[in-house]
Amino acid sequence: MRLRVEFTTEPFDLDEAPAHAVVAREVVEAAELDEVDVGPFGNTAEGGADEVLTAVDALLRRSLQAGATRISLQVNVVGPSAEQAGER
Repeated sequence: MRLRVEFTTEPFDLDEAPAHAVVAREVVEAAELDEVDVGPFGNTAEGGADEVLTAVDALLRRSLQAGATRISLQVNVVGPSAEQAGER
């Protein structure tokens, strides 16, 4: 199955990206995901379930260690995996 995660980290700073936001961006950009969109007010990443869930685990752990006091995330199933799609 394919998943999409949308997330934000707080506290938010308009002047400079806080360390926890930088860490979160580094985690998703380094993960083996198909699509990553990082923005100032929210971030999305998409890929296979294992890859997304591994990235979410690292995102939560590393962002909290870097000073995040709140992480909001939503995970959605967006379709079958490439293997599942080929079986149809």
